[in-house]
Amino acid sequence: MNSNNEELVRRIHRDLADHYDEELELELEDSAIDTLFGHEVTDGLDEEQVQRRRYFHELFRLQGELVKLQSWVQQTGHKVVIIFEGRDAAGKGGVIKRITQRLNPRVCRVAALPAPNDRERTQWYFQRYVSHLPAAGEIVLFDRSWYNRAGVERVMGFCTDDQYEEFFRTVPEFEKMLVRSGIQVIKYWFSISDEEQHLRFLGRIHDPLKQWKLSPMDLESRRRWEEYTKAKETMLERTHIEEAPWWVVQAVDKKKARLNCIHHLLSQMPYVETEHSAIVLPERQRHDDYVRQPVPDNMVVPEVY
Repeated sequence: MNSNNEELVRRIHRDLADHYDEELELELEDSAIDTLFGHEVTDGLDEEQVQRRRYFHELFRLQGELVKLQSWVQQTGHKVVIIFEGRDAAGKGGVIKRITQRLNPRVCRVAALPAPNDRERTQWYFQRYVSHLPAAGEIVLFDRSWYNRAGVERVMGFCTDDQYEEFFRTVPEFEKMLVRSGIQVIKYWFSISDEEQHLRFLGRIHDPLKQWKLSPMDLESRRRWEEYTKAKETMLERTHIEEAPWWVVQAVDKKKARLNCIHHLLSQMPYVETEHSAIVLPERQRHDDYVRQPVPDNMVVPEVY
């Protein structure tokens, strides 16, 4: 029993360390990673350290390809919707963050809609999602989507049986309509095990920086694991269409899931590296009568650090 507890604690610590890696990813440049971890020397590094270094190298390479993809989307006027679905704590937010980290938010944006308000509940179900669809040269990542009806709404009883069945009648036609209009629809389901979700929930409980991620709905979803499984299986079966198929990301290993998802996403579009005009920094204009006015002391932020 003690060995099981030790393993659980070790895995929770590793999960917490992965969370702090997010900040490191934002600070590091590809050229600096070799200095930080040592490009040639691997002596003395354990397997986990070696794998972590490889992860950073590959992540930065794929993010460089995402920048090329972004330029191609802008130049060609391509329109893309990418849907991310999965259980709570499956890692959807982590991969979305890695995709958008180095991209222009005017080109690639995230739509994460809250629960519908009283007015929206009286609208056509898809209506509130339509305004978030991309125009030419845009990529929209849906952090959860209209598939809420097939998942949380079904399991928690937030929709009727008739509304549930109407969703399945409508969603294939809705997505086919999007594709016919020129919007590419890519759908990902992040798959984790019962044990792994349990671990990640414990990690959130014990990390004060992540406790906000645990809502009463999340905790209830943990109790209803089997109901969510049935709902997920029905959803994949009834909405896996040729025009917009589902792709399942094995997400027990967070870092591998991120790399695999981004690699697959890049393979879904025939992007090429686009030509850019050389950027020339203009000379700053200077005038003899220019005087920079001092800032009043009471407006300056105290330099505590």
